[in-house]
Amino acid sequence: MNRTASLVTRSSLLVLVLIAGLALSRAGAVSADAAAPQPPAGATAAAALAATPDLLPIRTITLYRSGVGYFERSGLVSADTEVSLRFHTDQINDILKSMVVLLDPAKGRLDAISYGSKEPLERRLASFGVNIADNPSIPDLLDRLRGAPIKVLAAGDQVTGTILGVEQRAVAPVKDRPAFMAPHLNLVTPTGMRSIAITDISSFDILDKSLADELTKALAALAEYRADRSKTVNLRFSGPSAAALPVTVAYIHEMPVWKTSYRLILPDTDAAGKPKDANSSLTIQGWAIVENTTDNDWNDVRLSLVSGRPVSFQMDLYEPLFVYRPQIPVPTVPGVAPRAYQAGMEEFGHIAMLQDLGVTGADSSSPGALSKQGAYEPRAMDEAGRRGVPSGGGGGRSPFRDDQRKYGDIPQIDMHALLANAAGPQAQGAEVGEVFQYQLEAPVTIERQRSAMIPILAAPIAGRRVSIFNPADGGEHPMRGVELTNNTNLQLLPGPLAVFDGPAYAGDAQIGHISTGDKRLLAYSVDLDVHTLTKLDSQNAVTRLKIVDGLFEQTAKSTTTSTYAFDNKDAKRPRTIVIEQAKQEGWKLVEPAKPAEETQTLYRFEVAVPAAKAATLAVKQERVEHQRVAVSSIDMPTILAYAHDGKVSPAVVKAVTDVASRQAAINDSERTIQDLDRQTGEIGKDQSRIRENMTRIDHSSQLYTRYMTKLTEQETQLEDLAQRRAKAQQQHDSLVNDLNAFLKTLNVE
Repeated sequence: MNRTASLVTRSSLLVLVLIAGLALSRAGAVSADAAAPQPPAGATAAAALAATPDLLPIRTITLYRSGVGYFERSGLVSADTEVSLRFHTDQINDILKSMVVLLDPAKGRLDAISYGSKEPLERRLASFGVNIADNPSIPDLLDRLRGAPIKVLAAGDQVTGTILGVEQRAVAPVKDRPAFMAPHLNLVTPTGMRSIAITDISSFDILDKSLADELTKALAALAEYRADRSKTVNLRFSGPSAAALPVTVAYIHEMPVWKTSYRLILPDTDAAGKPKDANSSLTIQGWAIVENTTDNDWNDVRLSLVSGRPVSFQMDLYEPLFVYRPQIPVPTVPGVAPRAYQAGMEEFGHIAMLQDLGVTGADSSSPGALSKQGAYEPRAMDEAGRRGVPSGGGGGRSPFRDDQRKYGDIPQIDMHALLANAAGPQAQGAEVGEVFQYQLEAPVTIERQRSAMIPILAAPIAGRRVSIFNPADGGEHPMRGVELTNNTNLQLLPGPLAVFDGPAYAGDAQIGHISTGDKRLLAYSVDLDVHTLTKLDSQNAVTRLKIVDGLFEQTAKSTTTSTYAFDNKDAKRPRTIVIEQAKQEGWKLVEPAKPAEETQTLYRFEVAVPAAKAATLAVKQERVEHQRVAVSSIDMPTILAYAHDGKVSPAVVKAVTDVASRQAAINDSERTIQDLDRQTGEIGKDQSRIRENMTRIDHSSQLYTRYMTKLTEQETQLEDLAQRRAKAQQQHDSLVNDLNAFLKTLNVE
């Protein structure tokens, strides 16, 4: 396509898109009616309700990104009027938890809020003559019909009788099938007892019409429960006169999370990478995607979109809750056996009478008190949270806002005055976190079950083109992207972003939450014109040895160097490349001295690569570790080598030499002890041999006398060896103690 013919200026494109968005938000209802198919003749109840006049139309909606929506309905109602609001059944719990009703107490009052009760399905089904609450099987259902007359069609034979019960009976094995247990229906028939395998029953009829009707009603209740998808909440108002009563109703219920999407338009650049038009800049456009999943049309409502996430939860307040109550047996008096009494004995007893039985009244300090007519009146709370006069008494703070938008005399909710004037009991509230809100200037119209895209942002934004390279991505090309600085005075919420480079689509990006003044990198395509080469080098070396508390403290330095080379094949445009280097725990950045930017887990560096040129950047990190080892674990040649390299001082070498000489003396003493132990062992073995020979020769022989003489000499030698060993051991222990004492206080740099 000819670039000149397809060229559309940024401002023209922006105006066209904004016009389309405004048409969707303001006039979407008309076009939707024309395009949507007409509903069938049997319109749903929700559609019929939507067509009736709404006494309390929706005026204000606030949508949160936590999945809830805040709704305000306002209108003028007549006294002694009942207003009906219809909701999905699954929204009733939220309505019961959050509904607020405000009105002028001088003009009328809220009598009650009523809604259709919802008895638990299991409890309702259990109330019928045939209990199907637990989805019983055919054998279980037949067993529950004990005593009922039925007609059974089994194996082509009709049998009429009264159900006695269902039992498990063994079925005899047939060919390859082993014996098994199968349910059998036992019937009492006019001709006697019949037992029929339930697997042979093809159909049965309940002959008791009332019991059959109960089963039909239970099934109808089950179908009604499943089809009941909406409920009506009725608000009954009354007043002293027929004048119109201004009423505001607010509530919260579940809503889809509103979403955002953005468009980023980049200006055309020249060969130097600068915008061709000096006045042009990056332009960002934001859209809110809002869905009306309710059964009410939103006609000219004030819509607010909040980025905060208030605490929200669900609680089942709609379904009646029945508390388990234990069943206690009826107390009975044991039967009294007849007794016989002997003559002359007296029987006596005592009956205690209750007298002056009275009931005290209610405490006047309780939250409520009885009125003269006997009705209970709740005590209102003042602004300090104290109980005061009964509600409805004046003097409270007005809940109506006079300085904000109004619809005639309809009050708008002031949440600060809610505790003093809201209908019903109040509870303390608190703000959770800080929120940012988009308040739409013009009212919005969105039909029920329809969605809309609403423009919320269109402004220039500060930014520049960059290429982004992260070695963890594993690619040989960096990513093309932009560095945005949010100077729009609005917060940018998470969402997708479509990038247009001049008139052409360039790619998609995803942004997170960007606060005002914050900066983010966005990548939208691969920069195929730039090739990268990464080289990693690591080194480990001992830098110094010293002696601390008799131990070698070894200082070792580990170094990693990541070298990045970029080759820009684009002969027209230079590149600014942002390199993301992962931080390593315990490592220090050495080169470059300072990164361009730093995050919790990354360093960012910038490299300028001219057109058709190459550039490199080396990132060096180091880590210093200290380790203590025994002095004897490093031999003298290694110590001397370290001393030659300047890693060990002469004082350390001298200290190691002294330690080595002391250790040598200890080693000599250990060898002396080992030699004495060896001699002692050899003499012991020889004595054992001599004693064994002496048992086999004549005691008066010359050889026996010779053996005795030698044993005597050896005993003298053993005594001498024992004395020498004891002295050698004492000397060894002294040398070891001296060495330990020397090492304990040895500290040499």
